[in-house]
Amino acid sequence: MIRVPLSVRWRDLDAFNHVNNSKFLSYLEEARLRWMIQLPGEWIDDNVAPVVAAAHVNYRRPIAWPNEVVVELFVERLGGTSLTIGHRIVHADDASVLYADGNVVMVWIDKQRGQPSPLPDAVRKACQAQD
Repeated sequence: MIRVPLSVRWRDLDAFNHVNNSKFLSYLEEARLRWMIQLPGEWIDDNVAPVVAAAHVNYRRPIAWPNEVVVELFVERLGGTSLTIGHRIVHADDASVLYADGNVVMVWIDKQRGQPSPLPDAVRKACQAQD
């Protein structure tokens, strides 16, 4: 779907001088948002919004500072109300250096009812274009 370059920030580090595990999720969130805001059409409105239903991250190796990484996103599964987005975090200059992989399940919900809602057309069309 998208490749998003990101710079590792000093504040992302933990006591072991590598990127804290929680920051990996922030990198993934940033990449997903960058993908969604470039979609032609609406993916969120006053009634429907996406939520993270599940997040799976395999931490393959630590990320040191300073560093440049790329978050790669791709469609794993397209459902009626959900989308499973596969992800990889790799080194910006060498995609064979894998820092993390896994997936996130996004579910679009009706904000008033708190119940799943059909995927917006913009999301479905963008994902089907990846096939």
